[in-house]
Amino acid sequence: MRLSSSLALILLFHRLLRRFFLRIRESLLSHEGKSFRRRNPRISRSLTSRLAPAIGSSLAGFFLAVYPGDQLRVTIAIYIMTRALEFGYNYLEELGYFKNKPTWLGSWMIMPVACGQLLHAFVFDRDCFPSGMGDHILKNSPEYIQKRPKDYPSTAQWPGTFDIVDNLADISRQRWPAFVSPILFPNAETLPKRLSSISPITSPAHPAIKSLSCALLHPQDPSCLRTYVQYWIQAFPKIARFFTLFFAAMSITKYKAFLSSPVASLNNLAKRVLRMSLFLSGAIGTSWGSICLFQNILPRTFLSTQRWFLGGFLGGLWAFLERKGGRSNFLYTARMSIDSLWKVGVKRRWWKGVKNGDVLLFVVSLATVNALYEVSPRAVNSGVARKGLGVLRGEGWVDRAVVPTEGKGKEGADQE
Repeated sequence: MRLSSSLALILLFHRLLRRFFLRIRESLLSHEGKSFRRRNPRISRSLTSRLAPAIGSSLAGFFLAVYPGDQLRVTIAIYIMTRALEFGYNYLEELGYFKNKPTWLGSWMIMPVACGQLLHAFVFDRDCFPSGMGDHILKNSPEYIQKRPKDYPSTAQWPGTFDIVDNLADISRQRWPAFVSPILFPNAETLPKRLSSISPITSPAHPAIKSLSCALLHPQDPSCLRTYVQYWIQAFPKIARFFTLFFAAMSITKYKAFLSSPVASLNNLAKRVLRMSLFLSGAIGTSWGSICLFQNILPRTFLSTQRWFLGGFLGGLWAFLERKGGRSNFLYTARMSIDSLWKVGVKRRWWKGVKNGDVLLFVVSLATVNALYEVSPRAVNSGVARKGLGVLRGEGWVDRAVVPTEGKGKEGADQE
């Protein structure tokens, strides 16, 4: 009820406020408003600005506060904020600010930072991490997440997937201790007491393994490189099958293009499946494999907890393969990272939450989107978003980037 009321009030008052500010602007620009403009020059300049109706109508965004302040409201605010930043970038690109940028520079560069933050939060602050994404990571981490063997006694305890991640966090807090094999030293205390829950995995681990984290991640094989190769052999076909089915189902609506040129359509589909499969497999595998990499090239006390961010950063570099068509995926990951980072900061008292701050962010972002749409409709690079803004402004389901305004249409007719 409150969600429906919030959205209805935003739509209603957005239209009413826009009409209100449009009429004020027309009145002040008329001959009768000349005296008011002389007496109040600053207010007049603000109200007669081209952007006054766009910004004024955005005040309707305060009705988002009608909805309870839970995760959905935060998600909406972050979504509008990222879209506003995206449209702002498009507008600057239209003005020629990024005309000579390198070909490799693009939205894919969001992914290394976002993946680094998300991996760090996944290990140390899972309550601030999107749960669905954590399940997806663990399901596609063969060779690194040791599952309960089928012949293992049902009465004996075996650490769960999230228990393994929690113990990896404790290992990094203890600055990556070396592995002492119980096979070689059966009478010695080989495992710290805080890590006793992982004993079923590490106790039978290969004696040649040097690091405790390696004994937990790949206990049967002492070679980190061979484990990484085995991960690719197991994970890539599974992920490729998923994306093949997914993109094939998404391509049903484009059956006309397939019928006209089936070979080219199949070729494009295969390329898309291959790029996404390599991207996702590489991101997950490299994030896990980086733990072993850092164990071999870095002192164990150097960046003991921060190296999780570096591992996620390396995994995010695989986004380069999807740089031409993955902007929506990159922005989606960035939104999850922003949400996670904010919650981590509040939890660790890096900053304090502002009461109804998500509503304020929503209003500012909506004003930015409205202003950009007013100045340059093509900066809003989504036809659905442009038509949605048209409905919000009371203009109907129209696309101003395609349908010229009345004045422009007349000028074009005169020129012809």
